[in-house]
Amino acid sequence: MKTFKADLHIHTCLSPCADLDMTPKAIVEKSLGLGLDIVAICDHNSAENVEATVRAGIQRKLCVLPGLEINSREEVHLLAIFESVEKALHMQETVYRYLKGTNRPEFFGDQVVVNEFDEVEGFNDRLLIGAVDLGLQEIVSEVHRQGGLTIASHVDRPSFSIISQLGFIPPDLELDALEITQGMRQRNVSTMGERPIVTSSDAHFLHDVGRAYTPFFLESPNLEEIRMALFGKSGRKVGT
Repeated sequence: MKTFKADLHIHTCLSPCADLDMTPKAIVEKSLGLGLDIVAICDHNSAENVEATVRAGIQRKLCVLPGLEINSREEVHLLAIFESVEKALHMQETVYRYLKGTNRPEFFGDQVVVNEFDEVEGFNDRLLIGAVDLGLQEIVSEVHRQGGLTIASHVDRPSFSIISQLGFIPPDLELDALEITQGMRQRNVSTMGERPIVTSSDAHFLHDVGRAYTPFFLESPNLEEIRMALFGKSGRKVGT
């Protein structure tokens, strides 16, 4: 086993608040240049650029995990990360059923769908920046039913975090981990209560990719190994 560097929260140009330079090939090349081994693509309420980024990662031998960043009814951001594109797209179907509104690019930005060659294939006109009409518990349960991991996004931020919105972390909410962004690499990975803490970049611009990451001690770079590390099983662990 060895240490793998993982940034589990990266947006593409599909997210309305992300830079148009956040294309699959550019993200993969930037990640490799920074020595990252694993990245997760988590656009707002959508997985439409996941498959393209996974394919770009395969071409360059970078592990790209498919995911979404879901905005719950409580306005809490939650990462949902899966082992396959199919499962991420299945979760997307659920999210889309409960997501209302139409994007207004002049206010929120373009939502660009691209392929693995960074060619534009279209634009998503849903209001991806909005909240879905699903509560946190409903989202966590559905992600787990699909075999995915749930990570509460940027819990150290004053908005769109579980602590900013609820004031506490419900003890019966079966989160797999909590994410912090502030402190970045200098902060030691530890635990908050019984939940592991990971650090991620929440990158919306190329220069932010890898600015924060989590070292995982694993046998190989995949979701199941990360799950084992979060639960401290069979020698896998969070940290070096």
